[in-house]
Amino acid sequence: MLLTLTTTHRPATDLGHLLHKHPDRAQSFSTSSGRAHVFYPRADEEECTVALLLEVDPVGLVRGPGSTLTQYVNDRPYVAGSLFTVALGTVFRTAMNGRSQSRADLAATPIPLTVRLPVLPHRLVEALFTPLGWTARITPIPLDDEEDSRYADVTLTGTLTLSDALKHLYVLLPVLDGSKHYYVSEDEVDKLLRAGEGWLGTHPERELITTRYLMRRRPLVQSALARLADVEGVEPEELDNALTEPRVSLAVQRRETLVAQLKEAGARRVLDLGCGGGALLRALLADPSFTEVHGVDVSAQALKVAARKLGLERMGDRQRERLTLRQSSLTYADPDLAGYDAAVLMEVVEHLDPSRLPALENSVFVVARPRTVLVTTPNVEYNALFETLPAGQFRHSDHRFEWTRAQFRAWGDAIAARRGYTVRYLPVGPVDAERGAPTQLAVFTLGDDN
Repeated sequence: MLLTLTTTHRPATDLGHLLHKHPDRAQSFSTSSGRAHVFYPRADEEECTVALLLEVDPVGLVRGPGSTLTQYVNDRPYVAGSLFTVALGTVFRTAMNGRSQSRADLAATPIPLTVRLPVLPHRLVEALFTPLGWTARITPIPLDDEEDSRYADVTLTGTLTLSDALKHLYVLLPVLDGSKHYYVSEDEVDKLLRAGEGWLGTHPERELITTRYLMRRRPLVQSALARLADVEGVEPEELDNALTEPRVSLAVQRRETLVAQLKEAGARRVLDLGCGGGALLRALLADPSFTEVHGVDVSAQALKVAARKLGLERMGDRQRERLTLRQSSLTYADPDLAGYDAAVLMEVVEHLDPSRLPALENSVFVVARPRTVLVTTPNVEYNALFETLPAGQFRHSDHRFEWTRAQFRAWGDAIAARRGYTVRYLPVGPVDAERGAPTQLAVFTLGDDN
């Protein structure tokens, strides 16, 4: 089975730097499903194409499950599916994670890409890839005994980061195929959430993708969708069909609690520090009592996503005047953020290295110094109640730490004492008698004499 990936971004040979594969050398790699070969049919300044060819091990394939006939007569060596994604993840893992020492800026930049898959089940191609910014050209492959072949020669074109493109392929190729060559266990939930970070939560077919990727194993599907809602801020009504019982997601409970606390504090001008894709910004803009809403994030890409999700280009003048989006690091003092009524750090602190927390404290509680500061973070004690979260593993791959309730209180109490604030703590989400709530909230209030 074969995949080619082409870019016309100049110099096009930078694709080799992004993939960590030199255009002048053909390379081979051993994978669990066979031998993978990487080579460049074309590599010059104007256009660069890399090819990934997988030779499936026929003996290893026969060892898999199936009847005697289907073990020997099947489409597995030819159709891009789970066998191919294992090779994709093995050969291009660093590029998939968005890392490039020599071209770090380019790795984070959307570039024109064309992906060709000569043999692919095509029924769901447009539904799955089009919402992600791809355009699909589908040429069905005629078969002697089928008028409507399920296979097609598929070409995808779009302008995306290479990391996003590879992650889309990694998740969606087995979804298109509808089967996997290995047993689907609980760790597949973590693989899906890592590869789907930043796009799966907002995909209109997220339930279909999750269900097919996890081979319709309902407990895993339910767990994945619930955790996806927590991380990505999916609205609860969008999950009702996938969960056993309709429920309000933790992400929504968290936003509703924060908005209620801001209104109780009388805040009108609010900073959303580490705003990400803008889920809280949307809730604040929906309430006219908040006259100024300022979203801050270190990631320019996150701010672009927030602008798109908020419909910034279509927003009316009055609404647009209330919103500001600003790129800034939360660990650097920014005097322009001073003078606001309140600041919110929603699921932010756990993404920072502990050594950077004093800098965050200074920028928020000394330089910006709003009257109210709200901080939410996961309660690590509650993690044991997530059935598919392995013991000792954090809820998100980017978390640097997750605190117990005692650790969070110690951190908050120390800041309040040093900076002239009072602090109280609230649970967010369902409360377990022994382990507390999944999210913990600190409400800092500046003393009247400060």
